[in-house]
Amino acid sequence: MLNLDSMIEITPANKASDYILIEDLADTIWREHYIPIVGKPQIDYMLDKFQSAKAISEQIEEEGFEYFILFFDKIPAGYIAVKKEKEHLFLSKIYVLSSYRGKKIGKAAMLKTEEMAKAYHLKTIRLGVNINNTNSIKAYEKLGFKKVKTFITDIGNGFVMDDFIMEKKV
Repeated sequence: MLNLDSMIEITPANKASDYILIEDLADTIWREHYIPIVGKPQIDYMLDKFQSAKAISEQIEEEGFEYFILFFDKIPAGYIAVKKEKEHLFLSKIYVLSSYRGKKIGKAAMLKTEEMAKAYHLKTIRLGVNINNTNSIKAYEKLGFKKVKTFITDIGNGFVMDDFIMEKKV
């Protein structure tokens, strides 16, 4: 039997070429997954504002975010981003290419996130998920996350993020 866990690697993103790779992954993943949920204009805006190589670099260097690239059999398959906050570890992003879903990459990423929370001596992981992203909400609930509140964020240019805030105790 094939051990999928040995095929999954999670590596820190810490140089310009990593940020460009994440920008490319984000462009593919976000367009295939989120356009039906929030529409192409908002995705175009959000990719440029939050997931360009320049934006990722600024988030890492100025805002304290940590990005990691998820590899499956040495092929880039997704990424995560976290930020240590006072009371919890904020899981800002967890994305896997649709062609790699079902290979336990997301589960490995979540285990990495839990390990980081424990290493930082934090008791919870918090994330935001669009209230219409039902498949992701179900997946998070299956992983032990609970909805704690709704939150609407004005992200500029006439767009908002309408999210559930979910938490998991670690």
